[in-house]
Amino acid sequence: MYKLVAIGGKIRGEEFKLSEGDNVIGRSDEADVIIGVKGISKKHLLINVSGRIVYAEDLGSANGTFVNGKVIKKATIINGDKITLPNVILQVVYVKEKKKIIKKRVASDDDEPTYLTGGDMPDNIVGKIFWLFKFRLMNIIHGINEEYEWKALLGVLLAVFVVVNVALTINPTLETTRNIVLKEVAQRGKQIAEEMTRTNGEYLRRGDISKINSSFLDNSKSVVHYDLFDVEGRIYRPDQRRNQIANDAFSAKVKEWANGDSTKTSFVIRWTNGEIGIGQKIYATDINTGAPKVVAILAIRFKPSSLAEEASKSRVAFFEALITSFIAAIVLFGILYNLTIRHVEEMRFQIEEVLRGKRKSLEPQWLWEELTPLRDSINTLVQRFRELNNDIQDDDLVEKESDEVYVANLYEFMQGANGPVLILNSERAVSYINQEAEDILSMRESTSQGENIENVARNRGLAAKIISICDASAENAGTCQQTALELEGEEYNMYVSSLIGKDNLAKAFYITFVRL
Repeated sequence: MYKLVAIGGKIRGEEFKLSEGDNVIGRSDEADVIIGVKGISKKHLLINVSGRIVYAEDLGSANGTFVNGKVIKKATIINGDKITLPNVILQVVYVKEKKKIIKKRVASDDDEPTYLTGGDMPDNIVGKIFWLFKFRLMNIIHGINEEYEWKALLGVLLAVFVVVNVALTINPTLETTRNIVLKEVAQRGKQIAEEMTRTNGEYLRRGDISKINSSFLDNSKSVVHYDLFDVEGRIYRPDQRRNQIANDAFSAKVKEWANGDSTKTSFVIRWTNGEIGIGQKIYATDINTGAPKVVAILAIRFKPSSLAEEASKSRVAFFEALITSFIAAIVLFGILYNLTIRHVEEMRFQIEEVLRGKRKSLEPQWLWEELTPLRDSINTLVQRFRELNNDIQDDDLVEKESDEVYVANLYEFMQGANGPVLILNSERAVSYINQEAEDILSMRESTSQGENIENVARNRGLAAKIISICDASAENAGTCQQTALELEGEEYNMYVSSLIGKDNLAKAFYITFVRL
């Protein structure tokens, strides 16, 4: 907090508090600080308080305003400065306010901004789904992004998407195809069993075991194992196991099934290794009762080549789909990456142009609505920066800093320069020029040192261009400015950089010429 203390004149000892913002001082009842002393205008002086910074501006008073003995129109004042008005002397005093600090314990979530936590969850179902996706699921992705670059994360997400997409779309189709093939193979097995019943049913009914023909089973490449046995498990075929008890695991299951109460005439099992098991009851007519009865049981395990071919084709189809999807994902990655980077590069390029004074604000050529708030914030910062520069440049009471130190620093840089170099001081007067620059500019350091560039340059157009580029650099915080020109029949690029002093004014200019 600032206040004015009268240290001289008719109201000596009085104090006037200055509030944050504008404070009008004068004799008028409308003034914020009323000082009823003869000679002071109705609205004599404006004092603006902005935190620790205080500006004073004379409001066109009849007798003027003095700060530390110097007449002012605008000035920046600090603690201890003396403001002299007619018949009164005021001193600016900064008073530290004693603030009572109240410590409040808050939840840890309150320390994070709303755009990270999402605030309260919406009540409607759709809003909840979007809220959970953005502020719960995406927080996991953002956490990964803290460790890995965005482009790497995008590539990984696309790869995961491709694998999951192929697995969820291609696999069901392949599984359906596999099931169809298995059903057809099982149907073939049932036909084989029925053929065995048709050709050998009568021999089995009569018990004429020697005439049973199973050669088509022995010669079939698809049949892995088979057993033809009676209801007690004694094997009829193959011959090498005749009269043995069927001890094969599948044959035992078929026997258990056939001796049960099942009314089905066939029994089918599919194994994961591609084998199919078929169990078949062989019926014959009982001559005593005239009713059909089970005279034998057939258990067949076979693995047709069509299953292996189907599995091979399925693997090929899966990998073809995977490779095609990865190629499409690579193209999509390139499109997404470059589409995003273009906006960032455009913004960076336009910011550099704004700093160099070639552009007033950021204006996008490509559309991206989500970047509009960021672009507006940058434009606001640029505008405030310009306003602050204008206020400082308009303040003609700021004591100018000497440019000798800055010129001397640039002279040291010139000692190691390879090419033409010209150094101007803050008044655009020639300070130093090396021999290469003397030759192309037709100027001599001995005769032009200390003279304004306009007065010593033979080419007035060149001098005007140099001054114009120097002004552009000074107006843009000393950033390098570039232009093309022709010197002695040769094309050159001229680069101008400036050193900015503590008073925010350009103190020296470093000018180089590069032949094209």
